[in-house]
Amino acid sequence: MIVIKNLKVDVGDFLLQDINLTINSGEYFIILGPTGAGKTILLEAIAGLYPVLGGEVWIDGKEVIRLSPEKRRIGIVYQDYMLFSHLSVEENIAFGLKLRKCHKGKVKEKVNDIAEVMGITHLLHRKPQSLSGGEKQKVALARALVVEPAVLLLDEPLSALDPETKERMQSTLRDVHRRVGITVIHVTHDFEEAIALGHRVAVLNDGRVAQVGTPEEILRKPASEFVAHFALSRNIFNGEAEEGEDGHAFVDIGGIKLATVTELTGKVRLSLRPEDIIISKEPLHSTARNCIQGVVSDIAHRGAVVYVTVTLPPEFICLITRQAFEELELREEVSVWITFKASAVHVF
Repeated sequence: MIVIKNLKVDVGDFLLQDINLTINSGEYFIILGPTGAGKTILLEAIAGLYPVLGGEVWIDGKEVIRLSPEKRRIGIVYQDYMLFSHLSVEENIAFGLKLRKCHKGKVKEKVNDIAEVMGITHLLHRKPQSLSGGEKQKVALARALVVEPAVLLLDEPLSALDPETKERMQSTLRDVHRRVGITVIHVTHDFEEAIALGHRVAVLNDGRVAQVGTPEEILRKPASEFVAHFALSRNIFNGEAEEGEDGHAFVDIGGIKLATVTELTGKVRLSLRPEDIIISKEPLHSTARNCIQGVVSDIAHRGAVVYVTVTLPPEFICLITRQAFEELELREEVSVWITFKASAVHVF
């Protein structure tokens, strides 16, 4: 288990502060946030690469703030891999073991074992410059894991990879985590990556933790407007909430009242994910309590999906498949109905 208490780090022009996190043993934990949020600074503070102004970092029941990086039992992998070009893959993986003066026979055994786990046994004789991006990433992971750290820190490990290789590496990371069972802290700015890999997610903004939760909680129940925007909720409104009936409430967002599920009243914010909205040419007969007519005002194609903006007013951004878009024969200025459940509207 990793426990971070009131951590504060000053790097001159940036302040990381009030960081309180508990990361469970064996958890795949994501630190998510935009560029400049302080993600890498937090990672390197855990590793002991930045002096801290205050707070505590506990790893497996031991406070490590005053320990040097090599005594914290931490492995770290950066996005540029930092492999030694003059060494073979086998020598790169063995580097940390040799620093620890591990017996030669044991080094060979450990390197072969981790190479098998990572599926890179056939690459051991190669030099890093002859490898693909995905292969380099696997070598860097093997080098970090072979010394059996208590926690593995990953600093945007997939950001330099093409989409297909990135998808394969996500699968590799899930598989390795399952097989090795190590605690992982993975930094990324990619929300889809966080959903694909993380057991839980901490969203950072301007040096502070904005929200901690499961990917589903961050996705469906953002705690602030910043998190809602970063999680691509896209439909975010100001409103006035009033009590309704049967456990529902109504939020007026400017002439239109939306049925919601909330105990809040008065001035509120609400978010609605674009994939939770159904578009139809006629009113739908369903249990969904919100069914409103509007006009298509914008269409944005994104490969297999299409973002359709429907103006009531206000504007609602909806996400549909390309097949649904073609079947509906949508175009700008066409009248449509949008339908969504009261429970799909998050009020905060």
